Amino acid sequence: MTEQWNQRSSNDYVQGFNNLLPTGPAWPRSQDTVLQNVIKGLADLWGDPVETSAANLLTIESDPRTTTALLPDWERAFGLPDKCLAEPLTVGDRRTALVVRMTMLGAQSRAFFIGLAAAIGYTITISEFRPFMVGIDRVGDNRTLVDGVYSDYPYVLGPPDNRFYWQVHVGRTRLTWFRASSGQAGVDHHLRIALATDLECMLRRYKPSHTEIIFDYSGLETGGAMAGTP
Repeated sequence: MTEQWNQRSSNDYVQGFNNLLPTGPAWPRSQDTVLQNVIKGLADLWGDPVETSAANLLTIESDPRTTTALLPDWERAFGLPDKCLAEPLTVGDRRTALVVRMTMLGAQSRAFFIGLAAAIGYTITISEFRPFMVGIDRVGDNRTLVDGVYSDYPYVLGPPDNRFYWQVHVGRTRLTWFRASSGQAGVDHHLRIALATDLECMLRRYKPSHTEIIFDYSGLETGGAMAGTP
């Protein structure tokens, strides 16, 4: 069965309070009496602030994708804010970081690291290296040609330690635009261009411990001055 709940109004509380009162001349039900004004005042406290807050807890704050008031509590429970994210974060960025932390399973594949970067707003590609190996590789130009475009060289001459390095090509900066649903008026800027320190920190945290990452920003682009605007 689907869980159901009822949100009560101030009038519902007035009726409930009156149902608990004794009957008789000392307990009038007329709206213009002092007793009913007191009940109405108490009911207003329970009907709007308390019931609305309870409803928000059930429908908004219990979901990490939409929480606002309980966001600090969610973050504290999952070890956030992340020390890697040194730049100021919007509420939307903080929710994204929370969901990523809650749902991340961990892996060592390219897809895992590309997805990790995408979750915080970066587009990356990854190159891996290994040394030339006699009996496996061949001398000469061993690139492949697909649709008129040559691939990267599959191996390079060098020491055996080459296999412990991999390169992350950062293709686009993270642009955080102000949004009414996830920004704070008077606090967040219209546009925030993030440094890649958060990306480097997170990838170094989750990389295989025996490897080293080389970050390549030579092909960096922002996608135009107005990219991402509504």
